[in-house]
Amino acid sequence: MIPGSSVVFDSDDLGETEDFLSDVYTKMSIGGDAERAGVSITRRWLGDISFDELDFGFDLAFDAEALGRVTLCRVHRGHLEGTIGGHTDNVIKTGDVALASPPELPYSGRLSAARYDLTMFDPDLLNRVASPGPDSPGGRVRLLGTRPVSEEAARQLSAAIGFVREYVAPDTGEVAPLVASTAATLLASVVVSTLPTNAVLDPDAGDRVDARPVLLRRAIAFIESNAQADLALADIAAAVHVTARTLQYMFRRHLDMTPMEYLRRVRLDHAHRDLQLADPAETTVGMVAARWGFIHAGRFSGLYRQTYGRAPSVTLRG
Repeated sequence: MIPGSSVVFDSDDLGETEDFLSDVYTKMSIGGDAERAGVSITRRWLGDISFDELDFGFDLAFDAEALGRVTLCRVHRGHLEGTIGGHTDNVIKTGDVALASPPELPYSGRLSAARYDLTMFDPDLLNRVASPGPDSPGGRVRLLGTRPVSEEAARQLSAAIGFVREYVAPDTGEVAPLVASTAATLLASVVVSTLPTNAVLDPDAGDRVDARPVLLRRAIAFIESNAQADLALADIAAAVHVTARTLQYMFRRHLDMTPMEYLRRVRLDHAHRDLQLADPAETTVGMVAARWGFIHAGRFSGLYRQTYGRAPSVTLRG
């Protein structure tokens, strides 16, 4: 299946369903009641993130190779039982949100007449938003468990998935590239903060010896020169040759904000200037907000009013 291709699949043939699942997800074998093998699957995309809706009207057993993608699952009916590394401990019930399986591991299991959604993205995105611990194999951020670390974390993860799926990635209509990349960064950041990982979440634990103002100035210059680009924490750190932890520490120590908060402020300044120069007959506040990666027009307006003391629509009207 070509990445970025939308999918609509309906079938009551078990063999056809197995071929389709192997093509769209990963090589797998399935078994179930061939007389009741009704299934419906749809897929849409936001940049590199895929959003799937799956509805199985029958009980199904499966054996699958590694998915190779971060695969977040929310169950709306029925349940899924996954066996990973020989342990059948990943039971995702109605109302649950969890990682279906670690990206690098094969898995097997059963699903019981389940309706659920999958939100999938490349694991490399995790390395763009967080830094692994100092002793991490391969120097990469890895997911160490399938369940959120707490009930509150589960609510935050489910809310982030719902927000991106329902608001940022509508069924129809174009989405500005910077909005798509901002949404991907948001989702990956929430995954790192809500699921067990080897990521270092405390920037003060970083390498403080490198937290020098000259590096901070270089980081600021890089952000301000590339505010229109798809930037994440790892991109900024690489540009000034420091670790992500060091970068976070520099910004918190000297500016009392994170690098991504600073990037948001720079983009807000650009949006402010665009609104001042725009023709209100040809431009809307929503257009300017999307151009600079602001996902939610209402939140953009609130942040703009808090920063500039008036609504963006007032600036646009001159």
